[in-house]
Amino acid sequence: MPLAMFLVTALFTAIGGFFLVYAELPVAGTTIRARDTMDEAVLVRMVYTGAVQMGYLLTLVLGILAMGSEYRHRTLTATLQAVPRRGRMIVGKVLGLVVVVLVNGLAHVTAALLAGGAVLLSADLSVAPDPGDLVLTMLRLLLVLVLWGLIGFGLGVLIPNQVVALFVGVAFAFIVEPLLGFGITFWDAVADAARFFPSQATMSTLNIFDGADAATTQALGGAENPLAWWAGALVLLAYAALMTAVGWLLTARRDVA
Repeated sequence: MPLAMFLVTALFTAIGGFFLVYAELPVAGTTIRARDTMDEAVLVRMVYTGAVQMGYLLTLVLGILAMGSEYRHRTLTATLQAVPRRGRMIVGKVLGLVVVVLVNGLAHVTAALLAGGAVLLSADLSVAPDPGDLVLTMLRLLLVLVLWGLIGFGLGVLIPNQVVALFVGVAFAFIVEPLLGFGITFWDAVADAARFFPSQATMSTLNIFDGADAATTQALGGAENPLAWWAGALVLLAYAALMTAVGWLLTARRDVA
């Protein structure tokens, strides 16, 4: 899985970065480069985090499989016989999942730095105009991947059918939620709620648009008033905790034999 994460991340980072750096946009009868419409720091963050959606989709799948495979392969009974206390079993699986996601997350970060750096160098741009900011962005990227893995775990607990959980999770995270979250930012009555959607909370956690004005942030798909990075992380953690808790309550008394 780390190799797949590395290759997918490198590919999508390169494609997205190439568009951000070299694409030209029609404006008032002329064309301007997309990179000229944003601050350099924002551009660099966007290049390096360009594959984050693919990254968190893969960690979401890892999280679903961590619990869903127990139901699918009917090994949950044996697991509970070895660890009778379900709470302890859940904690153990969460800790194991965090380790697995961190390994894959390091592959993601490495690929993002290599592919993103190559794109920036090809355009004679600095690969790290603010090294401290870049380090923080990469650490937040790791945090986001871990939190999405936990969301997947919560979904796997909530939906015992692994195939259904995978379908619902991937379809919602990849198609439905990003489109819905982006769409309601243009509807004043509910625009503020978009900040609490998982995809918007992810962008807030990464702090991608820090330093950009509200118009630029919204044009690039962000919420007009994004959450602070730590608040975005707490929102993602809340999604994971809520789904795990509800799934736990629904299955705590279920006969797993």
